[in-house]
Amino acid sequence: MNKATEQFAVIGCQHAHIEIFIREMLELGYACAGIFDEDEEGLARTLSDKFGIPLAENMKSLLGDSVKIVGCAAVNEDKIRIIEICENRGKHVMVDKPAVTGEDGLFRLKAVLERGRIQVGMLLTERFHPAIYTLKKHIDDGILGEIVTIGMRKPHRLNADKRPAWFFSKEQSGGILIDLLVHDFDLLRWFTGKEIDRIDGYVSKTILSEYPTFYNAVNVHVVLDDGIVAQLYADWHTPNQSWTWGDGRIFVTGTEGMVELRLQGDPFVHEDAVMIQLTNQESAVMVPLLSPPYTITEDFVRRIQGHEAILNHEDILKTTEATIKGDGLVVMLNTQNRKV
Repeated sequence: MNKATEQFAVIGCQHAHIEIFIREMLELGYACAGIFDEDEEGLARTLSDKFGIPLAENMKSLLGDSVKIVGCAAVNEDKIRIIEICENRGKHVMVDKPAVTGEDGLFRLKAVLERGRIQVGMLLTERFHPAIYTLKKHIDDGILGEIVTIGMRKPHRLNADKRPAWFFSKEQSGGILIDLLVHDFDLLRWFTGKEIDRIDGYVSKTILSEYPTFYNAVNVHVVLDDGIVAQLYADWHTPNQSWTWGDGRIFVTGTEGMVELRLQGDPFVHEDAVMIQLTNQESAVMVPLLSPPYTITEDFVRRIQGHEAILNHEDILKTTEATIKGDGLVVMLNTQNRKV
């Protein structure tokens, strides 16, 4: 079938990440049959107007024979149900992260992936960031030697007054570790080729007592196979006057060199991503960034077509397993109620 006649649909439109999927599918030549979300006057309406896509009255109308692929950015807790509906209808599905919010969802996701009736994608977009992709190439080429330690910082702007109520519910959103560090657990495996052995750390709550299950900072220590150690940090405290939604940084140290990524640039220099590399053979340099061969959506479509992919089912499952496991192991600190 000609791509121009193939259609995709969006079921669940609660996070702006879904715009990446919509834009890239349209660029690949697919047509969008429609967007469905219970809150049709929110983000769904915004994206409908921006891309000229109709709003659907119900989910069923977007699951007909003409729709081959579904994009989903539903409430995090609801995504696994939509994945299962897509499996029953034979529709491949790309979900925003995280795919699940707890053990039950993980069990159900694993069952879908093991049955293999459809391809499931997740918007783990950081593998497709030019700076991160370039760092991965340098690691693979041995420029940094053997990896010793990795550090990742992921501060975010909260904008609490613009967030939906479900965002502040641990049950519905998954919480800060599951929502934000899923990217980092994926990159740890991707950078090193190693599996995660041990996880411990803390999540803390110091704000917004009206949302008792919302925690605002997380600090995790990870040990991978062969003794590689990593530190992962995220919070919801990027200042309102920041030049970016979050000053993300990645630090990788190896036996032959080290790299720092400034993913949102440097406000005193420029706001494009920066990769700084220092090795035993070369003084500090700014490394030119490489573009991945495919977008995340094109990589997913290629997987549907039977090609080898940058991100596959094993990656999604093992990353999700590590994230859910990590969330169960961290200590929860609530200084508002003076409880541990």
